[in-house]
Amino acid sequence: MRPSRWWVAVAALLAFGASVFSGFHFDDYGMLQDRSVSSPDGWLKCWGIWQTRPLTWFSFWLNNAVAGRDAWAWHAVNVALHVACSVLLYRVLAKRIPRETAWFAAAVFAVHPIQAEAVNYVFARAIVLCAIFCVLALDSWIADRRWQAVAWFTLAVLAKEECVTLPVVLAIHSAVHGSLRRQFGPLAAMFGIAAAAGIRVVAAIQATGMKNIGAHAGISPLGYLLEQGIVILRYFGLLVFPVFFTVDPELPASGWFWPMAAWLLLFGLIVVLCLLIRQSLVAFWMLAGLILLVPSSSIFPAADLAADRRMYLPMLAFAPAIALLVPQGKARWAAAAIVLLALVSVDRTYVWTSDRRLWGEAIALAPGKVRPRIQLARALPPDEALPVLAEAQRLAPEDPAPPAEMARVYLELNRPADALAQAGRALALAPRDPAALSNRGTVLAAMGQTAAARRDFIAALAIDPCLEEPRRNLERSG
Repeated sequence: MRPSRWWVAVAALLAFGASVFSGFHFDDYGMLQDRSVSSPDGWLKCWGIWQTRPLTWFSFWLNNAVAGRDAWAWHAVNVALHVACSVLLYRVLAKRIPRETAWFAAAVFAVHPIQAEAVNYVFARAIVLCAIFCVLALDSWIADRRWQAVAWFTLAVLAKEECVTLPVVLAIHSAVHGSLRRQFGPLAAMFGIAAAAGIRVVAAIQATGMKNIGAHAGISPLGYLLEQGIVILRYFGLLVFPVFFTVDPELPASGWFWPMAAWLLLFGLIVVLCLLIRQSLVAFWMLAGLILLVPSSSIFPAADLAADRRMYLPMLAFAPAIALLVPQGKARWAAAAIVLLALVSVDRTYVWTSDRRLWGEAIALAPGKVRPRIQLARALPPDEALPVLAEAQRLAPEDPAPPAEMARVYLELNRPADALAQAGRALALAPRDPAALSNRGTVLAAMGQTAAARRDFIAALAIDPCLEEPRRNLERSG
């Protein structure tokens, strides 16, 4: 088989094309309810100075304007972007390494099951879009079009700020090739853009109280950093042994010894890669992958200690490293590996096409977590959802999410008194949460208490004026 970009595209489509039969998941619903996406002029009215990832959110708004809530169209965009990114990676690599090796690298990137979450989860589009612009920036940089690379990098940051360490990779590339002195201007511009993006995200978190990020994540920066040693080794394990994937992994309690041991191992690897970087392309790409992983695995905490979609951008570097380790003339073995990886990805995509399968799998692999039970309950009939939510409430009695979800289920079962009790409990646990206020307002409206419901909707919009549900309910109650 002669290597070509078309075969890379076909491989990506075979691995993840069935994603178009999937629905929405998890944060997708919050995104769809945001006025900046759902309202014809919302992207103008709700994109304030604290809006992060404006390029990605514009793509969401455009998706909604063209296709409405048809999930297949949203997934089709994600798949198309992934195909484009895979083909672009092949084009960039084929100019600089043997075409056979470049094809294998791009195919690994295109079909590896660790990419499933980024491709099959609409809300994860940000990292796919960001990766496309990073590939274009790398191509321009290597071709000595430095200021064009700065422009591509700027677009990447506007898609997702997770790419802020790309200038470090480009600087190392220039240093290895002896041209760093001539690149101070473009590099300074990129580092300035990266710093501005980081400052803006921190300011947005403080100004808007973004949940599950930074100080709101429920974990200290040092604690988060310590755990990331284990998380990164988990990512490496999934690269080599692509099994036991889950949308919501749970890390076992590990104290401090094993995380410290993991970091010592990683630092040792980094030292070896730095020593070999001038003699080995594999060392350069491995080091680049680790650098691209830094923003999501550093002292900036997120409530999710691990998420497979965070590997999408680093895979731009890890995939070439893997390909370069395969001896020349082993094309049949490489093709067999791609077929096996693609088959696993087809199975992962099948899991993603059903919330029952997706969150049922997550519960089986992380029985102590609450979120998978809440998400599974949304995919079940109300009478089946209640015991699942009761177990979630038992696991986390101080978490407002289970009672908030139980309020919704009780409403569906036409038990408004029970619904109001649960909505009140959720609001007592999170009195400044606009969603909890809106949730109680919905229950009050169903009970005919219009005036009280309107007060809750108005209070919710005072906290977050871009929430679509309380605004729509307020208009209906007026």
